Amino acid sequence: MIALLTRDLRLAIRAGGGFGLGLAFFLIVVVLVPFGVGPETGLLAKIAPGILWLGALLACLLSLDRIFALDWEDGSLDLLATSPLPMEGIVTIKALAHWITTGLPLVLATPLFGLLLSLPSGAYGPMILSLLIGTPALSVIGTFGAALTVGLKRGGLLLSLLVLPLYVPTLIFGAEMARRAAEGLDGTTPALMLAGISFGAMALLPFASAAVLRINLR
Repeated sequence: MIALLTRDLRLAIRAGGGFGLGLAFFLIVVVLVPFGVGPETGLLAKIAPGILWLGALLACLLSLDRIFALDWEDGSLDLLATSPLPMEGIVTIKALAHWITTGLPLVLATPLFGLLLSLPSGAYGPMILSLLIGTPALSVIGTFGAALTVGLKRGGLLLSLLVLPLYVPTLIFGAEMARRAAEGLDGTTPALMLAGISFGAMALLPFASAAVLRINLR
């Protein structure tokens, strides 16, 4: 398992689908928003939680098609399917590698990007916490979408269309948790809902992804 995780981390970085691409896209979104809505600090502070969450979601979406594509192209996925490792474990490692190279850097960069959007000082902790809770769900859901479209030519657009509707609940509760904190309100309810989505996705979707991969490999 550790060897597979290390291999996937190296492949993700070498193939250009690692933290650099996601962070660059995240930064572009954060920089362009003030040009679109104006430099007014009060307005930016109000929409900052939603913009940060949307930017993180789209940044995660960029590298989803690489989760299984490289292994499919060189035949490694067939070898992994016949290895002693269960397919559910392989899918989980793939999702973990995607989160480490994409989701975690976005979480760590959020305080800096929050400054660019005038995020209220009291919202930094809840904003980071919401992303820390919610981004694993993005990676697990994205892995399921990547398993559905593996082997399809030009499957990136189809993958986006499949995954984006599944991302909506995570986006809603993650942004709501940070928004309530920015306004000084209690964010416990959206935090619990967000945690429920993440734990539910991590508990169920690896089995669904493994089943889809077995079908595609036949």
